[in-house]
Amino acid sequence: MTSLQGKWSFVTGASRGVGAYLAKGLAELGSNLVLHSRDLAHTSELAARLRVSGVKVVTVAAELSDPTQIDPLLDRVQAAAQIDILYNNAAIQVPKQSANWQTSVDDLRRSLEVNLISVIRICDRLAPPMQARGWGRIINLTSGIVDQPEQTAYAVSKAGVDKYVRDFAPKLQGSGVQMNLLDPGWLRTDLGGPNAPGDPASVLPGALIPALLDNGESGRFFRAQDYAGLSLAAALQKALHP
Repeated sequence: MTSLQGKWSFVTGASRGVGAYLAKGLAELGSNLVLHSRDLAHTSELAARLRVSGVKVVTVAAELSDPTQIDPLLDRVQAAAQIDILYNNAAIQVPKQSANWQTSVDDLRRSLEVNLISVIRICDRLAPPMQARGWGRIINLTSGIVDQPEQTAYAVSKAGVDKYVRDFAPKLQGSGVQMNLLDPGWLRTDLGGPNAPGDPASVLPGALIPALLDNGESGRFFRAQDYAGLSLAAALQKALHP
């Protein structure tokens, strides 16, 4: 297990749900944080709570559906800290289609912009400095969604994330940078909806595993729910010996 003490983590979509739990879990392991949301006010309370634990916290804001805001966002992030760990957590899920073959172009564009294109642009900016330093962890959140054409926009965008990570995995071998996929599960969040079976808290400790493993592995698909209810130590052992 690698230590996160004093490292800097950047979490997108950190204001609530999975992102807020990720931030809490990382802070408990000693990681400083850059927290992203659409508005600085959305993360102000969370940032204040986490600072009490002794870590440094910076907040940044941007609308990821607006491509003109991505580079200025990353400029602010890189000016604030040297990012060691990246969680691309932010995502949108447009309303389900009432019938097949009816996904609108606007829904496709919005989903791809937030769920895929912004993820690629953020990785493309933050991965090279990690490679130059010889250490980094990139965790891109994905989904286990299958056979649901009424959610085409969301499903296709997440499939694109999977493809991006797996194609880059061989290029990262031996670099000290690990990039993997994390499926948080179907949770009662704004994205998952009130009828989802899972408590958002159950994303821990599993969501932390890809940041903590130090085995040089990239391209792996982690399911946070596989580790629900375990201690962090037990979750790490399970991840090492699946």
